[in-house]
Amino acid sequence: MTVAAMHGSDGCGTAAAAPKIMPDLNGVSRLSVAFTKEDSAETAAETLLPDRPISPHLNLVTEAGLKALELQLAQAREAYEAAGPIEDVNERRRQAAGPLRDLRYFAERVRTAQIVTNPISTGTVAFGNTVTFSREDGRVQTYRIVGEDEADPKTGSISYVSPVARALTGKTVGDVVNVGDQELEITAIS
Repeated sequence: MTVAAMHGSDGCGTAAAAPKIMPDLNGVSRLSVAFTKEDSAETAAETLLPDRPISPHLNLVTEAGLKALELQLAQAREAYEAAGPIEDVNERRRQAAGPLRDLRYFAERVRTAQIVTNPISTGTVAFGNTVTFSREDGRVQTYRIVGEDEADPKTGSISYVSPVARALTGKTVGDVVNVGDQELEITAIS
């Protein structure tokens, strides 16, 4: 063995660079992009998606909301792991980019979740209650007040930080609240 080989020199008086090893979320080490076959640096950058925005509000959830977050986290993990066996580095990155972003998002949402138990009282509107109200135009609507990630107005739930939920919270049957240019009258709380 030569002296250059023993000291890691490339024969020109400079040390040969060792591959940089970087851990990923699963604790599996991967080589830095500099040591993998790439079409270009732009190709690698294209597969790095920005993080999903995290709400500045408390992450209040119902028990069902927490279970839904945990399920979405597991699905994101499965999708990310499914991209692992893809041999083409660029295609693997493209396939893993969305699941990796979702994995980071749902891991943070599960970590910060604060379970709010179902309210015992139906005297005043609170997180977890289902509220029925009538609008000035005659429409009657019913929504359950839930966490941000579990809210879906199409299925009858709204986020506790939505303007309607904020206006209704703490009110009782018969109270009238203003939301934008609309008056809402609470007709039932359950």
